[in-house]
Amino acid sequence: MVATDTTSNTGRRTPAAPRPIRSVLIANRGEIARRIIATCRAQGIATVAVCSDADARAPHVREADSVVRLPGDTPTETYLRADLVIAAARRSGADAVHPGYGFLSENAEFARAVQDAGLTWIGPSPESIEVMGSKARSKELMHDAEVPVLEALRPEDVTADHLPVLVKASAGGGGRGMRVVEDLDLLEETIESAAREAASAFGDPTILCERYLPRGHHVEVQVFGDHHGTVWAIGERECSLQRRHQKVVEEAPSPLVERVGGDMRERLFTAARNAAAAVDYVGAGTVEFLADENGEFYFLEMNTRLQVEHPVTECTTGLDLVDLQLRVASGEPLPEAPPASHGHAIEVRLYAEDPDAGWQPQSGPVHTFDVPRVRARFEPLTAPGIRVDAGVEAGSVIGTDYDPMIAKVIGVAPDRRRASALLAAALADTRFDGPTTNRDLLVRTLRDEEFLTGVTDTQYFGDHPEVFAPLADDSAVALSALAAALAQAEAVLDGAGEHREPGRQALHDATLAANPRPRIRGWRLFQDQWRIREFTHGEQTITASYRWERTGYTVDPTCLPVGIETVSVGDAGPDVVVLEVDGVAQRFTVTRGGEDVFVGSPRGHVALREEPRFVEPGAAKAPGSLLSPMPGTVLRVAATVGAEVAEGDPLVWIEAMKMEHTIRADRDGVVTECPVTAGERIDAGVTLVVIEANGDGETDEAQEAVA
Repeated sequence: MVATDTTSNTGRRTPAAPRPIRSVLIANRGEIARRIIATCRAQGIATVAVCSDADARAPHVREADSVVRLPGDTPTETYLRADLVIAAARRSGADAVHPGYGFLSENAEFARAVQDAGLTWIGPSPESIEVMGSKARSKELMHDAEVPVLEALRPEDVTADHLPVLVKASAGGGGRGMRVVEDLDLLEETIESAAREAASAFGDPTILCERYLPRGHHVEVQVFGDHHGTVWAIGERECSLQRRHQKVVEEAPSPLVERVGGDMRERLFTAARNAAAAVDYVGAGTVEFLADENGEFYFLEMNTRLQVEHPVTECTTGLDLVDLQLRVASGEPLPEAPPASHGHAIEVRLYAEDPDAGWQPQSGPVHTFDVPRVRARFEPLTAPGIRVDAGVEAGSVIGTDYDPMIAKVIGVAPDRRRASALLAAALADTRFDGPTTNRDLLVRTLRDEEFLTGVTDTQYFGDHPEVFAPLADDSAVALSALAAALAQAEAVLDGAGEHREPGRQALHDATLAANPRPRIRGWRLFQDQWRIREFTHGEQTITASYRWERTGYTVDPTCLPVGIETVSVGDAGPDVVVLEVDGVAQRFTVTRGGEDVFVGSPRGHVALREEPRFVEPGAAKAPGSLLSPMPGTVLRVAATVGAEVAEGDPLVWIEAMKMEHTIRADRDGVVTECPVTAGERIDAGVTLVVIEANGDGETDEAQEAVA
């Protein structure tokens, strides 16, 4: 007979006896689902995955022992449906539920429903989640527990004297529903936008405000409690490098705490333990603080779940935090004290996004994903090396319904500088052929001397525009385009055609094997023409020209980049091209995906798009068109045909990858077209609004008269 839970006066549910866990349903997706599966497999525990239609072929679905489909694509249709998740646990025979992070992980009603269904909840009590999930209520409790706090404000109480203020979702985390307001006139619009985003991400639109410290350090403490009254403060992490209030670089230990020294670490640990003890906390949690340069800190919030950045704590302590979650949930006590921390670990979040375009999320297929020198995946790593926790792999498709994080890459070493160098080198050598990522920004950041000194704060990216520059310079782009052109020429020669379908390619290969024929290249007796291919790289157009002569390929000297005197072709194939650049041989790998070409070399990784030789009529963008920068769902439309608009006016709101994006007028004028409606799902490049600038009509009429 299964032991039943009893509830104390403090709200803590204490098992009457140990309750072994045999099968865990993971109420999540992506890399955290794979992380939980890895530990469960190591412990001999069966796993059940749930998946949306969009995730039907995701890696976590393939790796789980059993899978239950949740019909639909969006989070609100699937992973946020508590009733469907609990029904899936019952159908599959799971006896426990692990929520991961995000989605329902900090939903007290879900936790309560799991327990009411007779299942083990791998997390804190619903009462703890309820108290700490309300950022306003939790701050009151922390004040009573003598934990330093920042002033919380009701939106209606905010005045100009409070500015700047941070508008934030009361539920959830991860930067969703979070905005900084510096102009009181923008407060109402910002609150409405943040509430919509919070409702979509967490199912709760409640918003609060607090004073904003522009230059702070985000320092957090990993805590762990059991059902027997033991509370650990395992170690601190620093997560100051953020974009859109979402962490990008996380590390343990904190450079700020190391630099300030004295009793700061012990004061942090004491405050974190007091915070956890105030709510009889059980399981893994994180107490987050905002600290200043002098070592003073203020409570921000408590995340009542496992954090995204938990690997850096695992890699500096040797603990498997997911294993601890399972043991504590089944009723086992924690040892008296946690292990000591050693070395340094840095985690970066590899995102499908374009940092130089306002961190715009990207989507599309992943053709290649290979991180070199990996020593661990989804498990603690205490020796120097690289750990990778990835939610996607080669063959995956990054869609628009979920967060754009590709992977967490962690560097571990005895000290911070060596961890940074190891991680930067691994990222620089990573082959990722797919949507644009923030990889180059991460490498430049890890090699930046100011970052290496450990004095960075939450304004780092705003203060350092130089880290947004790509690793590949203009010469690398030009040489990559040349390598792409030669590889394509070889692919055509080998019979692959421009983009031949697999079935046709197999037929071609079989016919060629049965009827061998000599390879005929484009050589002519009187060679006077260069073969030309054009590529685009962002806004840049690159021309690569070459020809075949008796001795091999010859490169047109007029297409050589500035500063390079000679380029000769050492070897060429459909996938690899060797160029001798001023006498130094360099290897270029080439991967194609439709019109996209991905080229990797020691000079950097370059994504190109091959320009079509013939452009279809009507394919060009109409003047004044505002196009969707990404696939997504139209949330609101403010534009109406015939209305006058001014540059900067918000016209359309799009939700993509759990974030809300505002499309604004790029000119003064009149709206002549608005073909989209709220609720419509759209692709990238779709026309949202067409604006005729003042005077455009007269110019067009004049041109017609001249014609």
